[in-house]
Amino acid sequence: MLLFDMNLFGVQNRFGDKEIVVDTEANVVKHYSRGDLQERLLQALQTEGRDPDHLHQDDLAGADEFHIGGIKSTEDLARGAGIHSDSRVLDVGSGIGGPARLFAQRFGAKVDGVDLTPEFVQVARSLTERTGLSGQVTFSQGSALALPFGADEFDVATMLHVGMNIDEKAALFAEVFRVLKPGGVFAVYDVMRMSDDEPTFPLPWCTVPADSFVRTPLEYSEGLEAAGFAVDSERNCREFGIAFMERGQARTAEKGPSQLGPLLVLGPDGPPRMANLLAAFRAGVLAPVEIFARKP
Repeated sequence: MLLFDMNLFGVQNRFGDKEIVVDTEANVVKHYSRGDLQERLLQALQTEGRDPDHLHQDDLAGADEFHIGGIKSTEDLARGAGIHSDSRVLDVGSGIGGPARLFAQRFGAKVDGVDLTPEFVQVARSLTERTGLSGQVTFSQGSALALPFGADEFDVATMLHVGMNIDEKAALFAEVFRVLKPGGVFAVYDVMRMSDDEPTFPLPWCTVPADSFVRTPLEYSEGLEAAGFAVDSERNCREFGIAFMERGQARTAEKGPSQLGPLLVLGPDGPPRMANLLAAFRAGVLAPVEIFARKP
């Protein structure tokens, strides 16, 4: 999910002699806040025949794996990063906690999630308690640019579809580098720019171009290296992303929108946002990209 403290670096635009500082942090929180997300999610679970008070992590997969590829992408990232039962993992931009809980439930890791949006943190904590994973997974409300942890604490840091909302990636990468142990892995899975053409807005992470900070894989790699990381590998997942989204469209056309689908987070304008993202993938403008980097 998408998350940063934008008060630390505001976005500045000039119109003549007047400088306007846009509070991007407030825009991000507003974009993702629904006010009744937990109530709607619990109702959707009941409608789907689940017991909200006794959940398994798999019961939530349609709603809390809110990135291209869902569970498969999360598992691929975990395996690529080498997450295991002795790992301490930081999930940056943890949203309502799907990847963090999966790292705990399927890989045995101890996980900390950090997210900017208070509502996401509240829901993540509630769902983690309902799945019996509170002993392994904790969530904090805070900034990705000022992580509430000491130096050299984590074996792995993950970031799934987060960077599209942050301009100051250098500051983000420096913070992740700080909290990772030597030899620690930073596993990134973001939507990245693949051409100079502009996608059509709105998109899942923003409504207007001014709030979108997609960058090229090269810019990510250069930024990671400037922060001190060694980039181990990069994988363009465009074809996988197209196939995943097309399968979702086909299911929706056949059965209608899922009660536990992305509309829970995106709201009623979710379909055009997702359609614009798929069009950008097909046109080669954007693509989901996986990058693994290591702290020496």
